[in-house]
Amino acid sequence: MESASGSVLVWRLWAERRAGDREAIEWLERRALELVGLSFFLLAVFVAVKALLALVGQERPEPSPVGIAVTSLSIGVMWWLARAKRRTARELGGRSLEADAFQTTACWWLSLIVLGGIGLNAVVGWWWADPNAAIGMTYFLIREGREAWEGEECGKA
Repeated sequence: MESASGSVLVWRLWAERRAGDREAIEWLERRALELVGLSFFLLAVFVAVKALLALVGQERPEPSPVGIAVTSLSIGVMWWLARAKRRTARELGGRSLEADAFQTTACWWLSLIVLGGIGLNAVVGWWWADPNAAIGMTYFLIREGREAWEGEECGKA
């Protein structure tokens, strides 16, 4: 979903260069916000379904050194990328850019949840910690999706 959201913004910025008037640019911004909002909703559904299946199936995480390394790397990359996107959104003043920056922040949080869940399972056997935290995260994903869809300022909570 992060890539889909980013692709929407690439499209939006590319199309703005070709737009002739303010009305066309505003339409692009509105459409980009709706698409980024949709990506939040899709991510929320994906996370909720995966988490519920893990809870119902009582799936215990099976960490691997490669998985832990990739997740740890993702935490650093997503943090840096979210900051860069927020800075760009401030400079360019685009609400859709701001929503996309929050999408990256959400991916950062999800990576933290995965790593924390692996750790809690390894240390105290709480296999259910990761899926429960992920379900809690869906509240924020849905809220941000709604705000983007409705054209409100995103990521302000």
